[in-house]
This record gives sequence, C-alpha cells and structure tokens, in this order.
Amino acid sequence: MFHLGHPRIIWCPFNTPSETSFRNYPSFHQLEQSKVRIYIRRQKVIKDFVTVEEVIVAARNNVSLGAWGYLSGGSESETTLRRNRSALDRVAFRPRILRDVSSIDTSTTILGHKVRIPLLLAPIGSQQVFTPEGAIAATKAANEFGALDVISSVAEPSLEEIAAAADNPKIFQLYLHGDWEWTKSMLARIESSGYSALCITVDTARPSRRDRTMLARWSPRANFLASGSLNSHQVSGGKYGANASTVTWETIDRIKELIKIPLIIKGVATAEDAALALNHNFDMVWVSNHGGRQLDHGLGTIDTLPEIVDAIKGKVPIIVDGGIQRGTDILKSIALGADAVAIGKLQCWGLAAAGSEGLVRVLEILEDELICAMALLGVTSMDELSSEYVCRAEAVTNPHEMSSWVNIPGNRIL
Repeated sequence: MFHLGHPRIIWCPFNTPSETSFRNYPSFHQLEQSKVRIYIRRQKVIKDFVTVEEVIVAARNNVSLGAWGYLSGGSESETTLRRNRSALDRVAFRPRILRDVSSIDTSTTILGHKVRIPLLLAPIGSQQVFTPEGAIAATKAANEFGALDVISSVAEPSLEEIAAAADNPKIFQLYLHGDWEWTKSMLARIESSGYSALCITVDTARPSRRDRTMLARWSPRANFLASGSLNSHQVSGGKYGANASTVTWETIDRIKELIKIPLIIKGVATAEDAALALNHNFDMVWVSNHGGRQLDHGLGTIDTLPEIVDAIKGKVPIIVDGGIQRGTDILKSIALGADAVAIGKLQCWGLAAAGSEGLVRVLEILEDELICAMALLGVTSMDELSSEYVCRAEAVTNPHEMSSWVNIPGNRIL
C-alpha cells in the first residue's frame, strides 16, 4: 500500500487490503475498479485538494490512457488547443492600487439565472467514462456550488433523468445531424423536461481527427443510451458524420420557430458569424473552437473574442471557452468583453478525481483564485472590469493543456 500524489488516496493491488490497512480511514467511497481499487474519504476530499494540480494527479490515477487522451488532447497537431492557452498567457493585468477591496462579489447573472461565479459547465460527452454517475455527477456539483450546467446530447443517462437529478437550472446542448423528425422530437423532449435554454453546437460539420485517441485505438463506449439517444459512435461517424454537414442557418431558423426557450449558438469564431447569429435571433453567442478538438490551426478563443465583442455590441451575452484553467483566466475573459466562461477539461478532471465532490472542489478553488485576483487587481465586482485592466504581453511558458500548473510532476501528465 502506498500514497501517490495525495495523502487521502490509498492505492493497493486487488485482493491484498486488510482491515488493519485501513483502520485510520474509517469511511471510504469506492470510485472505480480497474487494476487498482481507489478509496477516498468523501467527507475529507473537499478540504484536502488545495490546488487543481492535486486534482489532476488524482484524476490521472483513475483514468485509462485512452480516456485521458480523449479528455486532455485536441485534434491533429493540437495547435488550436495550444493557441487557446497561449492567447490567455499573452494577456497581462494592469492592477490599480489603494482601493477598498475588502468586500468582493464574484456573482453574475446568465440568462436570468444568478450564478456564484461567471462560469458554466461546458457540455461534455461520455462523462460516464470519468465517473459512474455520468452527467448526473456534474449536475449535482453545479447545483451544490451554484453554477449553470450545460448537458451534452451525447452524455449518459437520458436527458429526462439528468433534468430530474437536481433542481438547478440546466441548459441542453444539441448536435444537429440533418434528421428533421429526430430534431423535432428532441426539441419537444428538451422543453417538456424543463431545460431553461437550448445550446446548438455548430462547429462539428464533420468529426475531427484526434491523434491521441486514434493512436490509443480508443473510443468512448458506443452502446450506452445517450441523453439525446444519439450515442458516441453515431457522433464519431455513421449517421451523424454523414448528415451533419447539411445543417445551415435555415435549419436554425426552423428550430427557432418551434421552441420558446432561449437559443444559444456554440462554436462562433469570427465577427462575421457573430453578426449572422444576431440576424438569426440567437439569445447568446458562445465563442468556442471545441477546446481545440475540431479544426486544427485555428486562433485561440481569447484572440478572437475582441472582434466578436465588437460585432455583438452588447446586444446579447457572450460566453467564451478554450484553455480556461485559472481564476485569472476568468478575470481576463470578462475584462475582454465576455459575460462568462465555460470549462470542459477542468470539469472532467474534477469528476475523475472524486466524482461530484471533486468537481465542487475545483469550482471552489477557481472561486478562491478569482477572489484573490480581483482584490489584487483592484476591483470588487464583475461590472467594474473592462479592457483598461488588461494589456498584451509576451507569454513565458510553453503552452499545453496543463501549462498553468508548474508543480505537476514533469509539468505535464500524459
């Protein structure tokens, strides 16, 4: 028996633990069984993870190589993934001093819902790979912390079960694949289940080539009932791959006629498409390149954000994702004109480390980092932020999916 990376994570081979081995750890929750059994004291995990680095180490210990590549990697050369991080690293702060920052308010309102920090949980497919509860674990964490959860249409279990799992407002994300009858059926299910908004992902006209998972010969389980009854195999190819390329702005107009809840467009990367989104009556614009997992050699989202902010002119809220790893990243994004950010990798690292509680702890760490950065920057609320608080500077790190954490063993875990 030995510790690896975290004092509360106890590792032991199958069939070897004895009662005396665990006498100092009276209450454990078994997260997953693979080559080892991993036990974590549920009541302690919230306090014990003090940085996201510890969460990442614990998560890697619980996840197979193929699943880790699926979560942490990007498409082809991963240039877009790296540019997401590089773009954030090239934003520097211009702090103001001698201001009363004794009371900090990190909250904001997104589509009429007050949230504890300006952050959404991005839609992630195949979450059951990282925690047995799947998307329900993320929903419970969002409910406990006070965040908005965006449910993927290729997550498990069904959208009705996820909606009923917690009382917090939820947004449903939908992949369109050209089957109009299926789309109408999905829209009816989404509204009848009480989702507060619909998010349409539009940067997936074709499945991308993700070298890490291809080399590992790994793909998410294809036999589960996804939340939208469209499983991961269908998205990776098959029906989705054949028909998603037929979706156009006219498809969106037809959807808008059938629903009463707000409509979000996810995957906007240019000012031109942001302007078109306004013309087609979207209620929110989500600046995203799918976390660097679709088109390779794109710009980092923070580099594209200013032109989209100029095109939107404050008419609808703006969400941005891509490389968000720290509280300072949230602050930079808001200062550059976003209304909130979204996290994907961070979300699943938390889930893989310790289920719902692990994700709550990640959100708490982000909140603590955000409060600290706001005080040192000289602001007390999100409304005070503007581009006057940031400027351009040279990046000082080699960007990758973990480059914000300098104390990770080897600076990166593959």
